[in-house]
Amino acid sequence: MAGACATGTHGSGDRNAGLAAAVRGLELVTGRGDVVSLSRDERPDLVRAAAVGLGALGIVTRVTLDVGPAYDIAQRVYEGLPLDRLDGRFDEVMAGGYSVSLFTTWQAPRVDQIWVKRRVEDTSPSPVELLGAAPAAEARHPVPGMSAEHCTAQLGAAGPWHERLPHFRMEFTPSAGDELQTDYLVPRDRAWEALLAVASLRERVAPLLQVAEVRTVAADDLWLSPSHSVPCVSLHFTWRPDWPRVRTLLPALEERLMPLGARPHWGKLFTAPRDYVRAQYPQIDAFRALAVELDPDRRFGNAFLDEYLY
Repeated sequence: MAGACATGTHGSGDRNAGLAAAVRGLELVTGRGDVVSLSRDERPDLVRAAAVGLGALGIVTRVTLDVGPAYDIAQRVYEGLPLDRLDGRFDEVMAGGYSVSLFTTWQAPRVDQIWVKRRVEDTSPSPVELLGAAPAAEARHPVPGMSAEHCTAQLGAAGPWHERLPHFRMEFTPSAGDELQTDYLVPRDRAWEALLAVASLRERVAPLLQVAEVRTVAADDLWLSPSHSVPCVSLHFTWRPDWPRVRTLLPALEERLMPLGARPHWGKLFTAPRDYVRAQYPQIDAFRALAVELDPDRRFGNAFLDEYLY
C-alpha cells in the first residue's frame, strides 16, 4: 500500500480518487534516522505532500488509511463498441457503474470490452447494451487469447468488493505478467481529444500493445498526485516486453498528449522531458524543499529523482 501510494497509483471510477487520497497519516524514517509521524488532523499540508512521496522523504514504516463499510460488487463485460460512439457520450458510459474500464487493443478504432462494476445496493437494472455494445456471453480476459480463469467473477455474480474491483484474482498473475506499462492521466474534459490522439497512432501502437485500458479518476489535493486538482482520464498501456521499440514510440505518443495536459504516472514508463513534467505540479518546488529538509544528504536519492525532482 505504501508503495502504491508513493507513486500515485489509482483504480477507476468517476468518484474514486487515487489510493493515496485515503492516507490519513504516515510514519517514516528520514535520511537523518529520525522517526517522523504525520497526521492529517494535525498537519494536513504535510500529509498532502508526503502521501505521494516518490520515496524521496524517507522509509515509510506505517500508513493510516480512511476505511469504510464493506460492500458487494457485481460486474459485467460488454463487447464491441465503435470508438466514434463515445463522441459526446464518454461521460455517460463511464458513469455506468461504481468503476468502469474500457479495454482496446487498438487493432481497430473500437473499444473491445467495457468492464462495468456496480455496487449491489445500486438497484437500477443493468443495461441490456451500452451504445450498442452487447453483454459478453461468457467470462472474458482483457488480453486477447488469455484464459478468463485468471479474472474475477463476471456475468453479474455479486461478491465482496476485494474480489470484484481487481480485474484479476489474487492467486493468479495479473494481466499478462511479462509486460511493460505506461499510464498518462489527462484532464477529464480532454478525454475525447486524448482518445483521438492515441487513435491517430493506432498503426504504430497496436503492434507493440497487449491491451490498453481507459479509466476515470476523481481529483484530489495531493501535491504530486497525477490527478491533483482535476478529475482525470487514465490512458494505460500494457506493452509487449520490447523496451527499445516502446521507447521509440513513447515520444510520439507524448507529443500528442502533452498539449492536453497529460501527466505521466510516476511509477511507469515515460520519456516526457523534465521541464514539462515539473510544470504539471505547481507545488513541486515546495516538495523538493521538504525532501531536502528530511533527507539533506540524499540518502534516498536516485537517478530518477535527480532528473525530475532535484
